[in-house]
Amino acid sequence: MAEQQSGKQQSKKARKPRKKPRASAKNGKPGNRVSDATVKRLSKYYRTLQNALSAEKTTISSEEIGRLNGLTAAQVRKDLSFFGAFGRRGLGYSVVDLHRAISKILGLHRTWNVCLVGVGNIGTALVHFKQFAEQGFMIRVVFDSDTQKVGQSVGEHIIRDFAQAKRVIEDENIKIAVVAVPAHAAQKVVDQLVEAGIRAILNFAPISIFVPKGVAVRNENMAIEIEALSYALSSKGQKPRQILEQ
Repeated sequence: MAEQQSGKQQSKKARKPRKKPRASAKNGKPGNRVSDATVKRLSKYYRTLQNALSAEKTTISSEEIGRLNGLTAAQVRKDLSFFGAFGRRGLGYSVVDLHRAISKILGLHRTWNVCLVGVGNIGTALVHFKQFAEQGFMIRVVFDSDTQKVGQSVGEHIIRDFAQAKRVIEDENIKIAVVAVPAHAAQKVVDQLVEAGIRAILNFAPISIFVPKGVAVRNENMAIEIEALSYALSSKGQKPRQILEQ
């Protein structure tokens, strides 16, 4: 009997204490990795708060933020909870304070130097897109590899030869690139940008691009978006399996 008790004691000693479950974005606790979907919703909240500031509102509720963005109040509160406690129960949020907080979360409290590669129709339109500068994204240089375009002006910029990209990106301390080149050239351009020190890329080329770990990328394919609208119209009122039966 004594041997059995001794064995039990040793077994208890050998047991390792249970580790507390790691927090994840799924359980919604503060301090966890934040999903891309959450970040996109924060951008919507930021614009809602900008409009509230323009309307000289001082407070706003999670219900109102949610309603204006097609979301529930619970979703708004959950998204904000990743970054701390905001507002007071029954009183809502201070518009100024929450706007300032989300601005800092999204990195909009500082100015970012940006380069644009590809001066076709989309690239030219993006050069003239004033909201970039209004949000602190300053296009410092515009590149193209077409020798007939190099040296020409677009907006306030003189188009530079993409062959100079590495030196110019380093000199201008540019970390964000907007890519608007043809699909066949996109990956090679991105590889060169990453080598030059670019750490975030907004890709408008009609193809997904791949980057190494540590580089952020967003693929914006307008054809995919309009195809989603086409599906919404074509499938309205039907179950998925019924679509091909027509």
